[in-house]
Amino acid sequence: MARAKPLADLIAPCIGPAFAAQGFASSDILAAWPDIVGERLARHSRPSKLEWPRRRRGEDGRPDPGTLFVRVEAAFALDLQHLAPVLVERVNAHYGWACVGRILPQQDRIGSRARRKAEGVVDPVRRGSVAQAVSTIEDEGLRDALDRLGIATVATGPAR
Repeated sequence: MARAKPLADLIAPCIGPAFAAQGFASSDILAAWPDIVGERLARHSRPSKLEWPRRRRGEDGRPDPGTLFVRVEAAFALDLQHLAPVLVERVNAHYGWACVGRILPQQDRIGSRARRKAEGVVDPVRRGSVAQAVSTIEDEGLRDALDRLGIATVATGPAR
C-alpha cells in the first residue's frame, strides 16, 4: 500500500536545481524570510541569490561567507541597507553558521502593490459615498482617477 508523502518531498526534486543555480541549498530561506527579517520588510523584499566566493575555505573548513542578493522595493532599500548587519546575523543564526557575510540590496518591484489591491475590501456604503463624491466632476479622466484614489483610501485589509 502506498503511503502519503509530504508535499515538500515531492516538490524538492523539481525546484531543487533552480535553487541550487541561485546558490541556495534549499528553498527554506524563502519560507523563513518573514521570520528572519520581520513581517514588514518581508512584504517588500525577497532573497534572490546567494553568491559564494570561489574555492576559499575558512579555518574551520567551511566556505567563506557568501553575499546574499536581496530584491527590495525602492522605498525600503534604505531600510534594508541600514539593517543589513542585523539581517546578516539573523540569517546566520537561522542556519547556525556564518554562511552570509554581507547583504547586497537590488532595487526591484516585488508586487506588493498588486497584492494590496487584491487584499483590499471595500464596504459597499463607503464605495457609494466615493462614487457620489466624484459624480459631479465633469472631466472623465480626473473623475476616474479620483474614484480609484477614493476606493484605495476606504479599502481595508482582510480580517486577521
